Amino acid sequence: MGFRRAIGATALAAGLLMMIGGAAASEDSKYPDLKGQWRRAGGGGLLAGGAGGLRYDESKPPAPTPSLGQEPPLTPEYQAIYEANLSDMIKGGQGIDPTYACVSPGMPRVMIVYGSMEVLVTPDTTYILLTRDHDFYRRIYTDGRDFPTDMEEQPKFLGYSIGKWLDEDGAGRYHTLEVETRGMKGPRVFDATGIPLHADNQTIVKERIYLDKANPNLLHDDITVIDDGLTGPWTVNKTYRRSSDAQPVWLEYVCAEGQQLVRIGDENYMLSHDGYLMPTRKGQSPPDLKYFRQAGR
Repeated sequence: MGFRRAIGATALAAGLLMMIGGAAASEDSKYPDLKGQWRRAGGGGLLAGGAGGLRYDESKPPAPTPSLGQEPPLTPEYQAIYEANLSDMIKGGQGIDPTYACVSPGMPRVMIVYGSMEVLVTPDTTYILLTRDHDFYRRIYTDGRDFPTDMEEQPKFLGYSIGKWLDEDGAGRYHTLEVETRGMKGPRVFDATGIPLHADNQTIVKERIYLDKANPNLLHDDITVIDDGLTGPWTVNKTYRRSSDAQPVWLEYVCAEGQQLVRIGDENYMLSHDGYLMPTRKGQSPPDLKYFRQAGR
């Protein structure tokens, strides 16, 4: 009798596991297949100052101008900031791009996807894992919550993202993830050309993330930025291609490793290969050495 009860309990447990597994499989089937390694499918170009980089807006081919053909819809005040930044880059400076010092690129810049990207979908949260100067990850909450009331007291470079999965054709499967991101901190720019975002950090980023209907190995992200430094919402499309490698290599890149740029006061300098401080542009003055004992004093 005890043996039969043990068999019955085992069968019941197995049945429950099958039911749970079936429910999980059913839940998974509602979401698009975003597994694998994704890489940027767009092009790039040369930046002012000759550094290699990628434009935020890739809808136009690169032009032989510092802004690479981009026409950001900036207010006159922020257009002037952008142009001064480009002028500094042409002279060998870093402009207003903070990432030379290993500061996070922030949103929306991280969605250029300089390295590789992985998307992990769960019912409550979608995670976007990114590699660039550091390993970044975005949490997109899809559990129905609202933005926290203390969000602006604890801003993040990547902000606070809330999303909603949409079944737009009523077929019982989700196709599109709508996301809104707020609560970002600065300094942030759109890309390495130094297109500025407003210093008030009231940026709102809206996204529509979806697989290409004709090619499931292409992922689109329609990004709309609302920012006080812009004359109106700025929308661009980013496209990512899924790696065909079933076991892709995930590279590590640590920004601080081999870093040669040094910020002293308001100036950027460079360390030479033999450890000496060098200017980054012609005619640059050396830093103030008032805290060092100098010869003859």
